[in-house]
Amino acid sequence: MHHRTVAELMTRDVVRARRDLPFKEIVKLLAESDVTAVPVVDELDRPMGVVSEADLLRKCSDQADPSGLTPIPHMEAWERAKAEGARAEELMSAPAVCARPEWTVVEAARLMEVQNVKRLPVVDETDKLLGIVSRSDLLRVFLRHDDAIREEINRDVLQQTMGLDPSAVTAEVRQGQVVLSGPVEFKSLIPIIERLCRSVDGVVSVTEHLAYRTDDVGSSTTGT
Repeated sequence: MHHRTVAELMTRDVVRARRDLPFKEIVKLLAESDVTAVPVVDELDRPMGVVSEADLLRKCSDQADPSGLTPIPHMEAWERAKAEGARAEELMSAPAVCARPEWTVVEAARLMEVQNVKRLPVVDETDKLLGIVSRSDLLRVFLRHDDAIREEINRDVLQQTMGLDPSAVTAEVRQGQVVLSGPVEFKSLIPIIERLCRSVDGVVSVTEHLAYRTDDVGSSTTGT
């Protein structure tokens, strides 16, 4: 099966900020580029961190309320340092959490989840910036047409991987939801087929109505 890679989904024309870019220039860069964050790079174009609107807003929240109604929020030392920062390298969230171009959607999504970030700079083997991939980029796999998903399941999963007769097991796909029907030889094959179908890019859910001829899992040998 062909899993879409980060290289296929990432934005290659990356807006970036040099490490010494002043605060107001960063705000201008975000506004003119219509983005909410940019990687901060060193002299070799290697990501050092990411500066986002959330990082910049700390400076706003650190200002006194002219009305005197809202107290200045408590900040940790690192948050205070960012609020007082004036250049990209002082304002950014660091170190940069990066992805590699050959990663699958699953690998990138898991890293985003673990690190609680919304985007990943993509780097080559020398850590040079190649692109950037966001949550919305990864979600594009769910825009695949049902026909393309059905074809991949029938060809790559059922026929090539599992060696099943295409007329025996059928896969119906609607809005990315897969329903499997038909008989298989062994009961133990059912969870394998289901797992493989779930791994196909664009699949939202899998429901199986598969019968089996031989119960090679339990003590009974009676089929359903």
